[in-house]
Amino acid sequence: MIGTGSQAPVDGVLGYHLNPLTCGVAKFNVMLARRLDVPMFGLFDGRTATLDHPLLSLKLSEFTETDMAALASMVETAGWRRRFSLFLHAWSDTPVEQLLLSRAAAVHCGNAELVEQLRARRPDVEQSWCPSTLLEPQRFKPAGLSVFAFGMAHKVRSELHREVHALLEATGQPYSVYLSTALHEGTAFDERFTVVFEELREIYGDHIYFLGYMSDTAVYNYLIDTTFFAAFFDKGVRANNTTVNAAMECGSVVITNLDDHSPSEFKHLHNVIDINRCDALPTDDALLGALATHARETAAGALGWDALVERLRGGDPAPEGTL
Repeated sequence: MIGTGSQAPVDGVLGYHLNPLTCGVAKFNVMLARRLDVPMFGLFDGRTATLDHPLLSLKLSEFTETDMAALASMVETAGWRRRFSLFLHAWSDTPVEQLLLSRAAAVHCGNAELVEQLRARRPDVEQSWCPSTLLEPQRFKPAGLSVFAFGMAHKVRSELHREVHALLEATGQPYSVYLSTALHEGTAFDERFTVVFEELREIYGDHIYFLGYMSDTAVYNYLIDTTFFAAFFDKGVRANNTTVNAAMECGSVVITNLDDHSPSEFKHLHNVIDINRCDALPTDDALLGALATHARETAAGALGWDALVERLRGGDPAPEGTL
């Protein structure tokens, strides 16, 4: 079994949503369980009673009120109630989260902002991250300046795409923008997404193509074949954004937005492009190649699976700059 520092070995990964096609946390949990070589169960699966030290990998904002109450009861009664580890993907300061935080033998936070929020309550919280979660990377023939944008439908930032459009126009080169989206479990292509896509069509005009919901294989090939990958966030990219980490692992030149809680490994014009600091898009092959190389090194090294598993095993500390 794989250990978590001085704690007992983790012998299972427990999550809430289980479908990796509709939930990013579920996808992370599937791959983490594989890497740890332990089973993954739903929180309320009866088989959780057989575990001695599970790792609960959760985002409580996804829970219904009924399931939140059931989780609180479980934490009070399960055989492993004082022998579990916790991996937090977000924090909304609910009573159940507070209970989990107080009872967990070890607490791993998916990004630096979570650590800052929780350090005063739990001084031993450990900063972690979420590596790439491409389940089935398969190469197909490359197509032929292009931008690929992919992410949850409700998180598209159309105002920052106006800046990308201006930068693309300034290159004087022909270009295409490919937009794909995922749907979070329990959601649908609602009116908000329709409005956002129409905003993007207004921005890019005939240059944009909507690709719909894509498999990992298709995403993998677009990440490799397009010149840039664009993903924007309300505050800034976080260490547990698996989409950006996947793009970097594939050698994509990522255009995103950085802030104080973005990974310290992310450097403008070194391994990513910060839209807030970008005056002109690089088009020189040598510079694009260097950006791609540095992106791969970051995603596979400091923010990769091997480093995360080592962290969860309680081994060597993460490389400098991750803490």
